[in-house]
Amino acid sequence: MFILSGFRPTGMCMAQKHTTIDNATIAELLCREAEKTKPPLQRALRRAGRAALLWPEEAAEVVRQNRTLREFPAIGPYLEKIILKWIDDPPLALGPIPEIRRNFLTLTEARAILAENPQWRSLVRGDLQMHTEWSDGSANVRDMAQSAVQLGHSYISITDHAKGLKIAGGINEAELSEQAREIEAVNDEFNQGEKPLRILHSIELNLNPQGEGDMDLAALNKLDIVLGAFHSALRKKEDQTERYLAALRNPALHILGHPRGRIFNFRLGLYADWPRVFGLAAELDRAVEIDCYPDRQDLDVSLLKVARAAGVRISLGTDAHHPWQLRFVEFGLAAAKLARIPQDRILNFMSSEQLLSWADNVREYA
Repeated sequence: MFILSGFRPTGMCMAQKHTTIDNATIAELLCREAEKTKPPLQRALRRAGRAALLWPEEAAEVVRQNRTLREFPAIGPYLEKIILKWIDDPPLALGPIPEIRRNFLTLTEARAILAENPQWRSLVRGDLQMHTEWSDGSANVRDMAQSAVQLGHSYISITDHAKGLKIAGGINEAELSEQAREIEAVNDEFNQGEKPLRILHSIELNLNPQGEGDMDLAALNKLDIVLGAFHSALRKKEDQTERYLAALRNPALHILGHPRGRIFNFRLGLYADWPRVFGLAAELDRAVEIDCYPDRQDLDVSLLKVARAAGVRISLGTDAHHPWQLRFVEFGLAAAKLARIPQDRILNFMSSEQLLSWADNVREYA
């Protein structure tokens, strides 16, 4: 089977005839088919290629069990027919994967990695990026907290978008204060439960290309943690090192979120002198994020190895917009394991008290 539990560092995707192809190969084949056709079929193929990252079982195994591939999201009779042909007669070779789709794990790959390292999963104590109805999420604070309890978390960080990102319903300083009262009330409820959960009040600060945030520093200083991310000018091809260095020097920032800004089969993301960026983050004791959302997986394993060499702290955030998406942490955990990130460099392995102590220290020396 094609690299079921490994990482494809070269960007090569090879599948031999008379062997079983995996979901990663199928995702790539679907995306390539989309490039050769027109809407509406093109949209269906692209959607299916993206969905293949999240299929909970290998398609070839489903076929072997005489089940239908229509069990999977985004697969109807026509696409099932195409995929069955590939499974029955795999292509000899696909060659290099385009960078826009390179180094993305599938859910089956991530779970295979974690199955080989069960203790790794048990170390996770919380999730440090998610969104609620306060911005562009679909659930309230309590719903996200309840889902986190079911996963065994002891804390979560609510990071709704800040006011500058109007397209995502970003909140202003007054709304941030109102949200604090809701979080306090939900905290009171969950602290009394059988499995206590602490909800950290945070935000996803919108950083401009100069590294500046879009909220008053006084409001940000009241938060437990500040995650900041770039949401504009994300298709620039020239080196963007200076904007990262400026962001890391922002006194409000604790975590640099989804650093490259890449999205599967949609956007390449930004380029920088990563050893220099991660080196400054380590020097200032800021963290860089693995955004665990399947379409993002940012940082990926190749950049995480650079981050490991720099000794920078790593944060795992699912970027969940629905309660069920908190399970996306599997992607980030698997990537961190593949990159051999030391346990003591991962924020999510800290207790909430240790995490907040780190955050206070970052502020004190900013």
